[in-house]
Amino acid sequence: MNILSKYSIGIGDRFAHQAKAQLKALQMGQQNGLTITPVWNKSYREHQIIGSLSETTRLEADAAVQTLGWTGSYFLDADHINQSNVDFFIDTCDFYTIDVADYICQESESAAIHSFCEKYKKYIGPLDLPSLETAAQISVPLLKKVAEQYLFAVQEAGRIYRHILERRGDAGIVIEVSMDEADEAQTPVEIFFILAALADENIPVQTIAPKFSGRFNKGVDYVGDLDQFRAEFEQDVAVLGLTVAEFGLPNDLKLSVHSGSDKFSIYPIINQVIHKFDAGLHLKTAGTTWLEELIGLAEAGGDSLETAKDIYRQSLARYDELCRPYSTVIDIDRSKLPSEEEVQSWDGKTYAASLRHNQSEPLYNLHFRQILHVGYKIAAEMGEHYTDALEKYQDIIAKNVTENIFDRHIKPLFM
Repeated sequence: MNILSKYSIGIGDRFAHQAKAQLKALQMGQQNGLTITPVWNKSYREHQIIGSLSETTRLEADAAVQTLGWTGSYFLDADHINQSNVDFFIDTCDFYTIDVADYICQESESAAIHSFCEKYKKYIGPLDLPSLETAAQISVPLLKKVAEQYLFAVQEAGRIYRHILERRGDAGIVIEVSMDEADEAQTPVEIFFILAALADENIPVQTIAPKFSGRFNKGVDYVGDLDQFRAEFEQDVAVLGLTVAEFGLPNDLKLSVHSGSDKFSIYPIINQVIHKFDAGLHLKTAGTTWLEELIGLAEAGGDSLETAKDIYRQSLARYDELCRPYSTVIDIDRSKLPSEEEVQSWDGKTYAASLRHNQSEPLYNLHFRQILHVGYKIAAEMGEHYTDALEKYQDIIAKNVTENIFDRHIKPLFM
């Protein structure tokens, strides 16, 4: 039976060539006593930009599982879906990330808000979090505010969930609800009542992805107050434990951290908290693998290095177009981007060192990394020129992909 384990990791594979290299990292985790469920994720936006189909991701994942003899569970994630695109994934996916961020602050009917507040007014006063030996204060205005801000969004999640049930049934599927792309972070108290509303919609949510304070930019480290993140994360974990008992949600309910990749400074905090509370975790790593492909091509040298350079050249020329869809999750200082001429003079070692996320490396350039993170459209437009290079230099690319996932993500998070 396909079951999401206590620990799971969402691994993006833009061009559906690295599933075996990714899965090998999880097998290395197994050798170290860890059970981590792989969840291959790719959003509708990414499929549209690349011009790919969800079936291609499914075939690559299935082939990797068969080739490497993986006997554990694995999933394919319809990442950040809504009513307009859920059908794109129905026939191939078994993990559904229902994104309700766009529906936050759309107000539900007044009768529904009143009914919700009446049902949950019993929590007005101190809400005890026994595992933290503390309490959160619930007031009438706070309860009403949560209902006004989030009830419509949760009802939308219910509509999408029921559509999934009608189309494919509930056998073997995982439901995640995400709010990480909202404008403001959700407080632990808000998460408590959001989960109450999800229970009212009869959504068997197994992972919830809130927005945390701080910046979760694509491909680079966390920017924010680490002490504040620790406090939020601990309280969120405690709240989830409470909601399972209070609202009858699945016992394996866990937090999902949509990292945007490589939030290395918060990994030790997450590790400490999940072990302290014996809690589960789902981590979504986004586009890290695509950047490891570029690093591998640069290290291979010759024509493949020229391809990597050309991708940067075109990304620089089309900066506004490529950055626009990701404007809320990147912070690029254009004055710190190397010029086309400078990059053209680089050897493969310099290109790789500038791109690889090693903050102790003097050449590492987070601005260079971010523009290439969103520049995968250029590679997609290269068609077979790019994918042929991936196949030709698969060995060196795969080494980078596997080491990145195991050394930089699995080890600091789960071991």
